[in-house]
Amino acid sequence: MSIPLSNAVARLPEIGCFGLAGHSPTPRQLIEEAKRAEELGIGSMFLSERFNVKDAGVLAGVAGAVTERLGIGTAATNHNTRHPLVTATMATTLHRVTGGRYALGLGRGFDALFDVMGLPRITSAQLVDVVGIYRQLWRGEAVIGHDGPAGKFPYLVQDSTFDEDVPVLMMAIGGRTLDLAGRLADGVVLHTFMTDETLAKSVARIRRSAEEAGRDPASVRIWSVLATVHDGLPEELRLRKIVGRLATYLQGYGEVLVRANGWDKAVLDRFRTDPLVHGYPGAFDAIGSVADLTHLRDDVLPEEWLAASAQGDAATCAVRVKDQFAAGADGVILHGATPDELAPVLDAWRDVRPSNTFDHLPANPGRAANA
Repeated sequence: MSIPLSNAVARLPEIGCFGLAGHSPTPRQLIEEAKRAEELGIGSMFLSERFNVKDAGVLAGVAGAVTERLGIGTAATNHNTRHPLVTATMATTLHRVTGGRYALGLGRGFDALFDVMGLPRITSAQLVDVVGIYRQLWRGEAVIGHDGPAGKFPYLVQDSTFDEDVPVLMMAIGGRTLDLAGRLADGVVLHTFMTDETLAKSVARIRRSAEEAGRDPASVRIWSVLATVHDGLPEELRLRKIVGRLATYLQGYGEVLVRANGWDKAVLDRFRTDPLVHGYPGAFDAIGSVADLTHLRDDVLPEEWLAASAQGDAATCAVRVKDQFAAGADGVILHGATPDELAPVLDAWRDVRPSNTFDHLPANPGRAANA
């Protein structure tokens, strides 16, 4: 049962969650999820986009309308699916609706999907170009006669009175994108199932890139993403949120994740040629049966790969959250669970949370403490 907002617990600005985690045919449930996240003290809610019932702008508007303190970020949308003026307008609208709690999150997306959609594949040059356009528009400037990697735009303008400080988040996993994020972004969201060693190296690479670009490395707010499933949840749910989620990533872009973690590519090849996996008719986290997921856990996926997550009792999960900060993250997104499912872990985190370490962090997930 939800508690009244007036009796809400103290905020945890260093902790985030995803809204509508995974596959959801009922986006209306975000209304209660966002309110519940705020009641539980979660600092920020991140909203991924899928081309079905998860439009990034609509979901962010919903979350912003039913909360007062919750930070909100898209994680992520793609710049090539909307005209730059449309995306800039979405962001300024959300910026004002939320009282400055919104951050626009961009990602590279999937080349194969863009190919079948008839859209250009996303490049680093495009991201640099389009973010520059957004920021010009948010400063109230006109974009005149633009001809760059993001496209040709004779004349773009929002409002000459604008002076909107909308943070830009970037989703990053590969080395070149980490470098780009350090040069360009206000905040970075890393990837689920990164090992602690990979997390530490990624944080160091982002901050080094920021410094080389003449920026204050501490001005980039870096979020790790930790699959978090405590053992108080039913076994089928735990299998789907850990085994099914990792298997789905490996189905789609396994090479990127395996390369980032320094895992054995031969294991990925064995996974893909397994009789169950080869030709599987969908995403494992959406349609995988208990038998399917158990087979993957016991016979296919290495325990080391699945361990790049938070599992066990709530106290053990809280220790894994602490590990993320030890590796250099500024914030931790507890991935794959609803706010209510995360409640025991939040309680356990409060028991081990360093006092006064994170309280200064802004509500906006794209803004660092010194930004």
